[in-house]
Amino acid sequence: MKACVLIVGVGDAGSKIADALARSGKVDRLVLTDQSQERGPTIAGMLASCYECSVDFNGLDATRQQDVEQLLHAAKPDLVVQSASLLSPWAMIGRTDMVATALGQAGLAVQLPAQLPILMTVMRAIRAIDFQGPVANLSFPDVSHVILDRLGLAPTIGLGNVSMQHLRVRTALREQIIRDGGSSDEMPLIRLVGHHNQVYDVMKAQAPTNPDERCRVYLGKAGERADELAYQGFPMMPGVDYNIITAAAALPVLLALLPGAESLRFSAPAPRGLPGGYPVVIEGGKVELDLPENAPLQDAVAFHWRIGRADGVDSVADDGTVVFSEQAKQAVRLIDPVLCEPLSPSDYLPRYQLLMRHLNS
Repeated sequence: MKACVLIVGVGDAGSKIADALARSGKVDRLVLTDQSQERGPTIAGMLASCYECSVDFNGLDATRQQDVEQLLHAAKPDLVVQSASLLSPWAMIGRTDMVATALGQAGLAVQLPAQLPILMTVMRAIRAIDFQGPVANLSFPDVSHVILDRLGLAPTIGLGNVSMQHLRVRTALREQIIRDGGSSDEMPLIRLVGHHNQVYDVMKAQAPTNPDERCRVYLGKAGERADELAYQGFPMMPGVDYNIITAAAALPVLLALLPGAESLRFSAPAPRGLPGGYPVVIEGGKVELDLPENAPLQDAVAFHWRIGRADGVDSVADDGTVVFSEQAKQAVRLIDPVLCEPLSPSDYLPRYQLLMRHLNS
């Protein structure tokens, strides 16, 4: 059975995910949406010309819940992919001004007011119409799902991040096996516990000097640790080209969420609204944790909260209010300390406007 997938946001990452899905042969209809009417119709036309897949584009202001609800009713998707935000997470790349430098040092969490409004609106629309299909989210899932979980709005699963790390480990392990005279068919089970903030060192192939700061790699049924495998790939500096591996890492998760798909054991961000990424089993559109016996969930969650402070998050209260880390507060102190005052769900729009005022000044 082929399926219909709705993708909210077709920027660089969203369009690459759309291409991967259309090329897979597992989707017979893609519905692409974006607030911008400039690139969307062209992307839809190109994909429809390349693959045996119907591709439609709908202009959508995804901050308007009623509009999202109407589109969900009209499209009747089997899977929703949320990849939209009000500001690209790569917006600081290449900027050397004081504001961009401070935000880079603070961690991505200071940009949550740009990452959360569309995601929250989409999830409210999902709940309002009682959509029963899975929802996969690309917008900072390691943190945003924790916040939304406090509000009963957590998506099914996140995309990118630890899934990207999983691909890097798989490549390094395959090359190691072949160097040792083996076959890639001998690949053991790979399971990762990894956070968004660890993606950069993994992609740069720079292992932190402190072993406790490295993502956790477990091999085989027994979960033998092999963290070093995550840092052996070709070194790539941070930038929008990361979206190539983001799309490749998202594809197995998305295909496994489609109706009638085979089960998948993989690593993915933020299942059950948990912080960070975990090994999971996806089957029948459902996601279950797949931690080895030597990796208790409580320990993995504590690990992610500790690593996540480098992204700027100290804690998330029961009402979804984000408390920022001391590192984040110190980084923006000279720009505007209000940027790191506790962020409640009602503060997203004014805090986003404040953030953009400083970025555009």
